[in-house]
Amino acid sequence: MLTAVLVAAVAGGGALILMRCLFPAQKAGKMLRYAADTMRGKTVIVTGANSGIGKAVATELVKLQARVIMACRDQRSAEEAAEDIRKQAGAEQGEVVIKNLDLASLTSVRKFCEEINEEESKIDVLINNAGVYQCPYMKTEDGFEMQLGVNHLGHFLLTHLLLDLLKSSAPSRVIVVSSKLYKYGHVNFDDLNSENNYDKAFCYSQSKLANLLFALELSHRLEGTGVTVNALTPGIVRTKLGRHVQISFLAKPLFHLASLVFFKSPLEGAQTPLYLACSPEVEGVSGKCFANCEEEQLMATATDEQAAKKLWDVSSRMVGLTN
Repeated sequence: MLTAVLVAAVAGGGALILMRCLFPAQKAGKMLRYAADTMRGKTVIVTGANSGIGKAVATELVKLQARVIMACRDQRSAEEAAEDIRKQAGAEQGEVVIKNLDLASLTSVRKFCEEINEEESKIDVLINNAGVYQCPYMKTEDGFEMQLGVNHLGHFLLTHLLLDLLKSSAPSRVIVVSSKLYKYGHVNFDDLNSENNYDKAFCYSQSKLANLLFALELSHRLEGTGVTVNALTPGIVRTKLGRHVQISFLAKPLFHLASLVFFKSPLEGAQTPLYLACSPEVEGVSGKCFANCEEEQLMATATDEQAAKKLWDVSSRMVGLTN
């Protein structure tokens, strides 16, 4: 009996050491504190606001009395999330509005933007948060590789179609959620849609690099308009984003334990987008990337001006903005 306990203890300790190597402890982000009415009178769109970081951001913004438009694909999930957000926000809270948005459908993106432009007098903050991670090879409604289509192209068109309203609402902010995994990708202009070869990890990294290049080019194009554009990398967060990742039955308990020990909670992961949405410290700041509420230095692949311009032109053609 004693031997079995010792073996289990050694094995468990070894497993935790291994997990610490695989998932290094992340720098603890500061938990933000703002006055209760900081976002009163502000309208904020959050894509993917029904779960994970998006839901945590939406909850905190509603607590700060913002009018939050939850842009979500799944109506039922969005309604359940909205009910939970209202409960968490307490008595003095903002407003929650649910709007259908499927980023895997350009038709849905266009319809969403038409409704927003008709019904809303302003947008103070647009948070491009929704995403898909390492899914099996599949295509969007318009024939794009899913990760590129949802993570980049859907948000590219969404932002473009809301630009006039963002400009008329200035000072306003666009926030793009990327990932540190951008470091493992490059934009493969020769096979952007992964028709010849599909590597799910590479395609995710490519889409997250595309997010950063999009934010860079957009910030240049919006200079002088009063609309700022910044990106962020939230770190490893316990969300449903990894639902497509295959983990063996025996490894699942260990992975769950590791996630509790080493991953950020959704609220912790939400701190940087909240900072970019609310803080007066970043008023007028544009074209940067942040992590843990501090400016992050990016690799050269994410600051390549020529690649950013080329991606913009290619993306414009893909979503039908130019011929």
